[in-house]
Amino acid sequence: MTRSEISRVARPKGQAIATYDCLSRWYDCLSSSSEWPLAEQGLNKLNVNAGETVLEIGFGTGHALLALANAVGESGRAIGIDISQGMFKVASNRIARANLSCRITLGQGDAAALCFQANYFDAIFISFTLELFDTPEIAIVLSECRRVLKVDGRICVVAMARDEHENLPQRIYEWFHQYLPAYVDCRPIYVQMALMKAGFQIQQVTRKQMWGLPVEICIAQNPREKNDE
Repeated sequence: MTRSEISRVARPKGQAIATYDCLSRWYDCLSSSSEWPLAEQGLNKLNVNAGETVLEIGFGTGHALLALANAVGESGRAIGIDISQGMFKVASNRIARANLSCRITLGQGDAAALCFQANYFDAIFISFTLELFDTPEIAIVLSECRRVLKVDGRICVVAMARDEHENLPQRIYEWFHQYLPAYVDCRPIYVQMALMKAGFQIQQVTRKQMWGLPVEICIAQNPREKNDE
C-alpha cells in the first residue's frame, strides 16, 4: 500500500456486528468526550429544519437522533439505521425515555443497500461511520445516499480524514488498524474525494482533530442533473 492509498477493512460484517453489540452498553463512555463534540458540530452545520425528513446512518446510541428529532419538530421525521442490534436497543431506550418515539423510526440494516425510495430525504447525517466500510463499499454507500436524497438535499459526513502529511498519531493509528483490525476497525479516509466521486457538490469543509488525528466535517449537496436545469 502506498502512502496515498487508504487501508482496507479486513474484518467481516458479522464480526463488526458482534463487536458493536458488545460495545453498545459502554460506547458512550468511550465516545462522549471525543466523537460527540465533533458530531454535534456536524449537526449544527447540517441545520435541519422543522418539517424535514432526515436519515442518520450509523445512529449508535441515539444522541444525534434526539437532536434531529427536536430539529424536525412534530411535522418532521427522523429515521435511523444501524447494523448493530445492541446499538438499536440502547438507542430505542434512550428515545423512549425522551418521549420522542413519535418522531423517530429506527431500523437495523446495512447502508450499502438502503431500503428507502428515491428522493425521499431532505438531509442525511453520517458521523464516524463511513470510515467503517471497506474501501469499495464507501462509493456504494454514498451512491445509495444520493439515490434516497432529494435534489438539492444535503448530506453531512463527519469522519477521520486521510492526510497526505501524516503525523505520528495517524501513523500509529493506521499501524494498529493494519495489525489489530478486530480492535481498530476503522481508518482515516478521503472524505471530500469520496463525496465528489459520488456526485455530490461540496459546500463546506471544517477540519478538526481527535486524539491528534485529522477529522473533517463535510457538508455537501445533491445537485440537479444538467438536463433538469
